[in-house]
Amino acid sequence: MVELNVIEILKKKGKTKYWLFNQLDMSYTNFNNIVMNKTKSIKYENIEKFCKILDCKPNDLFKMK
Repeated sequence: MVELNVIEILKKKGKTKYWLFNQLDMSYTNFNNIVMNKTKSIKYENIEKFCKILDCKPNDLFKMK
């Protein structure tokens, strides 16, 4: 199973989930579902936003569980 690695990236960068939410233009419910791996899909647009804000590559965002 593939999961997003956002929380670990935030910890490494010394940033909070709240900080990331404020950088994105989406509802908190959608944001939280994505970050907490409670969604079955994610738009390419959102992957791009996460990568730009977190200064990472798409491969960094995902991990195999």
